[in-house]
Formats: sequence, C-alpha cells, structure tokens
Amino acid sequence: MAILERHDTGAIAHLTMTAPERLNALSDEMLAALQSELDTLREDRDIRVVVLSGAGKAFCAGHDLKQMTAGRQAEDGGRAYFADLFARCARMMTTIRDLPQPVIAQVHGIATAAGCQLVASCDLAVAAEGTRFGVNGVNIGLFCSTPMVALSRNIPRKHAFEMLTTGQFIDATRAEALGLVNRVVPADALAGETQALADTLAGKLDSAVRIGKAAFYAQAEMTMDQAYAYAGEVMVENMLDRDTEEGIAAFIEKRAPEWQR
Repeated sequence: MAILERHDTGAIAHLTMTAPERLNALSDEMLAALQSELDTLREDRDIRVVVLSGAGKAFCAGHDLKQMTAGRQAEDGGRAYFADLFARCARMMTTIRDLPQPVIAQVHGIATAAGCQLVASCDLAVAAEGTRFGVNGVNIGLFCSTPMVALSRNIPRKHAFEMLTTGQFIDATRAEALGLVNRVVPADALAGETQALADTLAGKLDSAVRIGKAAFYAQAEMTMDQAYAYAGEVMVENMLDRDTEEGIAAFIEKRAPEWQR
C-alpha cells in the first residue's frame, strides 16, 4: 500500500495519509509523498479543492521520532539531518499555503506537534468531535518551534504560547473557539461535512478563488495601507475577468451564471 493515496471526486482531490501503524507520522517518506503530490496538484487545472485526511485512528502524530533518533547517529550528531528534515517540512507546509487550490484538513483522533502544524497550515479544517490537538514536544524536551510558526498565525498568541509551554491538549470545541478549525461535527459525519464544504468551494468561479487565496495570504503580511493598495489592484484584475462579468450579469438578471471555466 502506498504511504499516501489520492482519489478524485470531480474537481476535488482527496489525499489520505495511509500509515496508520505510525499514526500517519511525517516520516521522510510521508514528507516526500506529500511534497510530490502537492507539486503535481499545483499544475492541475482540473482540481479546484484538495482534502487532506489520515487513515486509522489519528490524523497525524507529528514527526517520526524513531527516524529522528536514528538521525542522531551521524558523525555530526544529526545536525545536517535535522536541518534538512525541518527545511523539507517547512517547504511542504508552505506549499500548502502557496497552492492555488484551497486545502481542507479533515481531522480526527489526534493532531499533535507537526500534525497540529499541518492542520494550521491548511486553509480550512473540519474536525470530528473528540479530536485532540497539541504541540506537546515540550513534554519530551523538544519545544515545537516549527509548529509554532503556523499555530501562532492561526490562534491568539497567549493561547498558542500556553499550548507550546504546557504541552497540554485542547479538544475540538476549544480548537474551534480559538480558530484552529472551522467547524466540529460528529465523527460519523466528518467525511460528509468535509465533502459538502469542498463541494461548495469547488462550485465557485475557479479563477476568483485562486486569485483570492493568493491575495489573502499576501495582504496578511502587509501594512494596512499596503494591503488596501495591493487588494485594489487585485480587484481590478478580477473585475476584468470575463467570467466575473458574466457572474455579475447573472446576479443582476437573477439567473445562474454560465462560466467558461
């Protein structure tokens, strides 16, 4: 069985991490498989939404600690291996942000350390009731510094710092309240609710969503004045799109739009 499986339903790509015996840990192999598939999806104009999930009883338990321990056996104590590992992980996480399509995390069981980072890196997240989230590396003496980057851009700073320094889990309801996930649903409804959200996004004008996702993250790093100037330019380009013109006309005429793509 492949460590990562993909199946498409219409314009939606479903990526499933399939290493349940390791709680879908972000091993070297898993990172490589995710990076390869994300790079492929970046160029796939037929796919409008990506759903990421995990097989078995957990979404993702973070990095593979056994592999990390083996990496310490190198002559340099693992310095080169660890530097490369965290660079590869960061690249994969930022690829999710840079992907033109929205990415939805479908989360259940646990999402810990880099697994929690993975949820925070996705554009949207739907969690099953009972899911637990944590950046609990501090409990074994390893502060979750790289997961901190995505987490602190999702939830308020004091709550992120508390999670990072106490190593305590939060439940799905708390994660929703803090903004780490968009909604919490019964476990038996997780796949259906995630699919419904993906269907909604896939039904929008693809060019508008792609423009909007890129602009969303770009403006977030700017000052208010810079963001308004940049967003205004984006709006101009969006307004000049023929399909946008059709969408506005359809709204005025109270009919369904007939988009060319």
